[in-house]
Amino acid sequence: MSPSVEPTQTNGGATKQASEWTPTSWRSKPIKQCPDYPDDAALKKATAELRQLPPIVHPHEIDKLKQNLRDVARGEAFLLQGGDCAELFDYCRQDAIESKIKLLLQMSLVLIWGADKRVVRIGRMAGQYAKPRSNPTEIVDGKEVPSFRGDILNGFRLEDRQLDPQRLVKAYNHSAATLNYVRAAIAAGIADLHRPLNWSLGHVKDPDLKAKYTEAVRFLQDMLRFMHTIGADRNSKLDTVDMYTSHEGLLLEYEEPLTRLMESSIPVPPGANGTHERRQQYYNTSAHFLWIGDRTRQIDGGHVEFFRGIANPIGIKVGPTTPTTDLLQLLRTLNPDREEGKITLITRYGAEKVSSLLPGHIRAVEGSEYKRCVIWQCDPMHGNTRSTGTGIKTRRFNDVFTELQETIRIHQEEGSYLGGMHLEMTGDAVTECLGGSEDLGEDDLSTNYTSFCDPRLNEKQALELAFLVADNYRKDRSL
Repeated sequence: MSPSVEPTQTNGGATKQASEWTPTSWRSKPIKQCPDYPDDAALKKATAELRQLPPIVHPHEIDKLKQNLRDVARGEAFLLQGGDCAELFDYCRQDAIESKIKLLLQMSLVLIWGADKRVVRIGRMAGQYAKPRSNPTEIVDGKEVPSFRGDILNGFRLEDRQLDPQRLVKAYNHSAATLNYVRAAIAAGIADLHRPLNWSLGHVKDPDLKAKYTEAVRFLQDMLRFMHTIGADRNSKLDTVDMYTSHEGLLLEYEEPLTRLMESSIPVPPGANGTHERRQQYYNTSAHFLWIGDRTRQIDGGHVEFFRGIANPIGIKVGPTTPTTDLLQLLRTLNPDREEGKITLITRYGAEKVSSLLPGHIRAVEGSEYKRCVIWQCDPMHGNTRSTGTGIKTRRFNDVFTELQETIRIHQEEGSYLGGMHLEMTGDAVTECLGGSEDLGEDDLSTNYTSFCDPRLNEKQALELAFLVADNYRKDRSL
């Protein structure tokens, strides 16, 4: 049965069609990247189990992130988002989790030092288990097999390539365990800003890079020492930080059962009786922040239909194939009330295309009713993927930085604000991206190439990138 439709008024007075929304209404729409499970009974069993499990994140946390992202949209904070391309169940380990937390904290410290703004941290973790694929099958050793689509769907080993609905429940369990340890590690003091030198610097071999990081840490220590002297350091916020989780909302069979009608922690403005009331909204409790990928942002598609009904802040990947008209229509569909910071536009053009494409997108949005409403975030990774002569996927560090640098410049010229960066990176010493101060070459890729999907910056390259971005902001502040 098709949903009921009735006319409503937008804030601008134009009539639009607002259809009734439910967590299942996406099923009435065409959809891309949707897996065709061979066993429907097994799928229903797995999703029924998910419906009975408690939320992974709480609406209060989601609302708190929304308030932080409102500050980003206003130019008062900076959004750092990063983590694995395709998270594996095997990454649910103490060392892997701690390395990601420490890297995000190190990078955010550098950005605070450089940009002189508060940093909002979101990890691509505790749920980034599904990956879109261009083709449902691939050729391995001369044999056609199902493509690896992420641990939530199938396994990388050839014998595990069949879709398994029980992996939905496994993804829930691994996400919950990962986030549980993130919270425990932060509560235990891994993020205590009173002792930043406890964060390992052993991997930073380059003396110039290490000196810059030490300067940033020393600056923060001096500030904290001064605050202690005047008695202003008795603040629990200096002992910990907020860390939020995110993933691409690709697999709606997983997202739907974890979407719950729950009470918002933000009161509705007082009514005629002068009292504040709380409202119930649908929250996707699988993560704090979810985004729509480049392959699934069709206006009339199932993913946009699902995303338009959830209260979470959401991202939209924007690239060379994104028409300006689609961009505005997406904003009007997903954020009709023009809530500040609700939508993050994650731009990903490639170093060679950013200067010709980004200005038009900025002018379209900032010249519309959504001026100063969205967050502009640069993803300098996806547009710069290439393959070596032997077929190894990689990215060049210089291309990544060039796109970031050009994006900063263009936003300054257009009078808009680049509110963040979105990176595929790991806290491990992988060799997947070329260049950087280590000057990794093609011959080095085989040393420790462990990604089962796209190449990631290693911990040194990611930290170096943070310094380069921070240096850009420090130079601008000195002008």
